[in-house]
Amino acid sequence: MAAPESREQERILSQPVITDNPGAGRYEAHVDGRIAGFAEYQLTDALVVFTHTEVDPAFEGQGIGSAIARHALDQLVVSGTRKALPVCPFIKGWIERHPEYLAVTYGARSSRAD
Repeated sequence: MAAPESREQERILSQPVITDNPGAGRYEAHVDGRIAGFAEYQLTDALVVFTHTEVDPAFEGQGIGSAIARHALDQLVVSGTRKALPVCPFIKGWIERHPEYLAVTYGARSSRAD
């Protein structure tokens, strides 16, 4: 039987699996079969409006919110059909710290001179 700290380390080292749950209107992070966090959204023809992000307190500080944000925004980059409108303060702040996603953010100003 593994020592308690070994089990804790294994849980922390488990990578989240991020999925889109369109029926619930959210991206979900799963760790070891549990929902560790989610980012809710609403769709329009041109936008994905991120309204709320939440991480289970048991998983806080493990990069769950960042993993969700990165996955969701990467999906926008790949699809090229919509832009992000971050109403949620977490997603908005995450994009501000990762300017490579400004190109898929509605209303964002380019950092380059035009």
